[in-house]
Amino acid sequence: MIVLPMASVDVLMFKQEGFAVAAMDGESSSEESGRQRLERLMREVARRDRAAFRALYDATRAKLYGVILSILRERSAADDILQEIYVKIWDRAADFDPGKASPITWMTTIARNRALDEVRRPRVTVDLPAEALERVAGDDPHPLERREWSEELQRLMACLAALAEERRQMVLLAYYRGWTREALSKRFDRPVPTIKTLLHRSLAQLRGCLGDV
Repeated sequence: MIVLPMASVDVLMFKQEGFAVAAMDGESSSEESGRQRLERLMREVARRDRAAFRALYDATRAKLYGVILSILRERSAADDILQEIYVKIWDRAADFDPGKASPITWMTTIARNRALDEVRRPRVTVDLPAEALERVAGDDPHPLERREWSEELQRLMACLAALAEERRQMVLLAYYRGWTREALSKRFDRPVPTIKTLLHRSLAQLRGCLGDV
């Protein structure tokens, strides 16, 4: 299973639901009451209140996701970065100072900086042609078996091509090259739990794709 703080598990539970920004208190000073509510939630999150963390996520997810997506322009990447950002918010909630910025400004800065780091991060490329993957089969098979393997390989390659570039590279390095999760973490500059999450999702997508072909 994925090793993440319990709060990040809550994030994973809610991230697929597409929550809109939660409505703030319906008073005339809605903007002020909304900020006060977020400040209260931040204080409670700093005390490791998971219910407050869930409420904070509901109230701010749409805003932060929009910021990330506007920079990355790729939904799968934005989904992954959003998870990292909320884990960081959980870890750093005690650092928030309402005297320096509003909660949404503080969280937006974290989101924007992480998204920009992702854009600037050097990309690793893995050039593995179909012939190289075919050698994984081992001994030279019977001609009929080779034809069946070739068909399976073509299906696999088509499904791999449907993965986001970074996920495809991780899968090939992990399951063809035999890289450890720690090595992938260093190569892609991602935490090990995130690497495990991405590999798990990528394999699930591949299984679904191969089942549909």
